[in-house]
Amino acid sequence: MALHASDEDRPVIDRYIDSLWLERGLSANSLESYRRDLSQWSAWLAARQRNVLTVTQADVMEFLGAQRESGKSARSMARQLSCLRGFYRYQLREGRLSDDPVANVDSPVQGRPLPKSLSESDVEALLAAPDLDDPLELRDRAMLEMLYAAGLRITELVSLRFVQIALSQGVVRVTGKGNKERLVPIGEEALHYLQRYLREARPALLADGESDVVFPSRRGRVMTRQTFWYRIKIYVTRAGIQNTISPHTLRHAFATHLINHGADLRVVQLLLGHSDLSTTQIYTHVARERMKTLHSRHHPRG
Repeated sequence: MALHASDEDRPVIDRYIDSLWLERGLSANSLESYRRDLSQWSAWLAARQRNVLTVTQADVMEFLGAQRESGKSARSMARQLSCLRGFYRYQLREGRLSDDPVANVDSPVQGRPLPKSLSESDVEALLAAPDLDDPLELRDRAMLEMLYAAGLRITELVSLRFVQIALSQGVVRVTGKGNKERLVPIGEEALHYLQRYLREARPALLADGESDVVFPSRRGRVMTRQTFWYRIKIYVTRAGIQNTISPHTLRHAFATHLINHGADLRVVQLLLGHSDLSTTQIYTHVARERMKTLHSRHHPRG
């Protein structure tokens, strides 16, 4: 059921919504979302004989508690609190308030969403999707193999230079976030397709040009990550993969499959280039969900 702002609060809310449109150029949908959250806040206050300019921190805390008890998710509550923060910063700026009632209110703790991954059979189907007789698709096969074998970010892959690859040792030196370097094994399969691409496809793609970029675009330049993401979506469709995937999906699959097969978490941390082990630990949750699924599917009492 839609909640409406009180007559007393409506002009205050309208002025704020107008400021969002004028200063930030927000879309009609975004403005309506802000208005809806503020109207709910106003209606809740009106039931307690208060208005949006006479609130205290205790009111904000009580409101959030009521939202939690009604079943609102932490994400939804965090969005509402963010809306209130902006609203009250505006009121302070305009001189309508002297104290910010949400200044010391912490955002609700949100669980980190599990990264989307692919099953090993889906990865195999994706890797097999490019046509190896087409130089462009042979390049893409080598790139997909590198993504999955080394857990690279797409930006790291498309910007890869020859100086970063040691074919004889089967490793790649990656410069990741914060200019931190890491050495990652390529693996036999990825090395095979990389060498085949360098031998059969790359010279044809470059025509007579020169480039130190390992996987150049058609024009011999660094490929944009958006271009390669578009190429990945072609192969996802061709492989018949139903899951919605993101540019990071193969990187997530790399980490998840390593842990599923018993890899040490700190080794995976080093391979991914995470500075904090807690970032890598999310993949233990992914592996745990996979184990639960397998248990329920195959155990007689699952």
